[in-house]
Amino acid sequence: MRIGELATMTGATVRALRHYEQAGLIVSERAHNGYRIYDESAAVRVRNIRLLLAAGLTLDDVQAFRACLDGDVAAVPPSVEGLRIAARRLAVIDQRIAAQAEVRDRLAAALRLAGADRDRPVA
Repeated sequence: MRIGELATMTGATVRALRHYEQAGLIVSERAHNGYRIYDESAAVRVRNIRLLLAAGLTLDDVQAFRACLDGDVAAVPPSVEGLRIAARRLAVIDQRIAAQAEVRDRLAAALRLAGADRDRPVA
């Protein structure tokens, strides 16, 4: 199938598919006209990549799951390495949330000092 068909089938953008291919997560062959042609199994891989990305992993993290991208990733018990990667990613997300909460608190304090009502926009 061509790249547009794969995008429609999986809900990914054409740009994302090119990115996954550049990262070595999916492969294509080239037709005589230069179009990318994907095997039907690419749809399973792309859905699994998107599932892992939606779970908060990065594309670099997904590289560690390459061996199981052709199956049902959600049904397979996670490996020790997979759990380690997920725990590291969760720690990063927790740090970002804490940093954002700190910024929010500083901004709220600044608004209180300025006497601004939180529910009223400041002009």
